[in-house]
Amino acid sequence: MPRDQYQTVREVADRLKVSEATVRGWIHDGALRAIEIGNVWRVADTDLEAFLENHANRTRAASIEDGESEAPSALGKAER
Repeated sequence: MPRDQYQTVREVADRLKVSEATVRGWIHDGALRAIEIGNVWRVADTDLEAFLENHANRTRAASIEDGESEAPSALGKAER
């Protein structure tokens, strides 16, 4: 079993350029796996990697191959 390095909520937030509250929300919602050591949440590198893979968009080439246009339609953009 590989040994993970653990990051604090602040370190994850800084790395992803989001707020600490956003990272805590992901943890609270179960989207980002973390462990609590004392009063501090820690995120394993492998858990952060899995989170990022689960939230990655498909590549542009894959979208085009699936028949989607390169530019989103105005209607699709308004629905987002």
